[in-house]
Amino acid sequence: MGIVAVAVLSVSLLAGCGENGRDTESVRDTVTAENDRTENNTEAGNLSGNPAGTEDTVGTENPSGEEQMAESGNRQLEVRFGDDGEAFMMTLLDNETAEVIAGYVGTSDWRLPIYERDADADYSVLQYYDIPSRYEIPSAPETVTEAKAGDVFYSDPNRIVLFYHDAEISAEYTKIGTFDVTEEFITAVEENPVLEGWGNKIIRISQP
Repeated sequence: MGIVAVAVLSVSLLAGCGENGRDTESVRDTVTAENDRTENNTEAGNLSGNPAGTEDTVGTENPSGEEQMAESGNRQLEVRFGDDGEAFMMTLLDNETAEVIAGYVGTSDWRLPIYERDADADYSVLQYYDIPSRYEIPSAPETVTEAKAGDVFYSDPNRIVLFYHDAEISAEYTKIGTFDVTEEFITAVEENPVLEGWGNKIIRISQP
C-alpha cells in the first residue's frame, strides 16, 4: 500500500509540473506577442512622422477660407497693379464670398493675370482677373445694373471683376469689396505695364 501511495503522489506531482510548464510557456508567448505589437506600432509611428497611435495630419495644412478668415480677422486686402506697383487697400464686404477669398489669400498671396481679350467687355471701365480653378468659392449672385468706380465683384466661375470707372451694366455678380478711388488708383490701373515675356498684365493680392 505504501508503494502504491508513493506512485500516486509521484504521478500527481509530475502532472502539476507539466501544467505549470505549459502555463509558463503561455505567459511567455503572450508577453512576446505584446512586445512585438509595441515595436511594430513604434516603427509605424516613426515612419509616418507621427507618434505611435496618433492620426496622420497630412493634407490639412491649408484650412478652408472660413477658418482662415476667423483666425486672421482681416477685413481688408492689399492689392498691387504689377509686381512693383503701389499698394491699394480693398475693403471687404461682410459676406461668405469675400471671407473665403480672404481666407485663401491668407494661405498664399495671389498673383493673377489680367485679361483684355473679351470682345464684349468694356476695358475702359473694368478689368477682370481669373482665379485658378482649384479654389472653391461660394457665391450669391444678384443682378447688377450699375457699378461705381472702385466696386469689386465676384463672377462665377472664379473671376474677380474690378470697375475703375462708373458704368451701367447688366450682369449677375456677387459684390465682395470696394476701393477708395483716387487719381493715383485710376492711374495705377490704367498704366499697369504688360509683364515682359508673358504678354499679360498682373495683379497681386495679399493680406496687409
